[in-house]
Amino acid sequence: MKNYEEKEKKLEHVLKKLGTMSNRVTKMNNDIDSLNLEKNQLLSEKAESEKNFKNLLKQHQELKSKLEKIDKEVSHKFGNRDNFNQKIDELNQETETLIYEIEKWQT
Repeated sequence: MKNYEEKEKKLEHVLKKLGTMSNRVTKMNNDIDSLNLEKNQLLSEKAESEKNFKNLLKQHQELKSKLEKIDKEVSHKFGNRDNFNQKIDELNQETETLIYEIEKWQT
């Protein structure tokens, strides 16, 4: 009889442990599900961030290209203006020289 009682106690003890383990497994499964949901959300956010980054990179390249084009145009215009100003200065010097020569001949 004692043997049956001991076996019954051991069996109850094992069943208790199994119940506890079952609860732990259920909790672990819930944690895994929660982690998977979080992982999926993070992957979605990552994909969105990568998409936004690509769009920003594309916009950056477009703006950079436009800026380079404008910079070339400005350089060209001011380059022409500088050349034009230099020609005006040369003409002014020639005019002054001619006026000086005319005055010299008149006296």
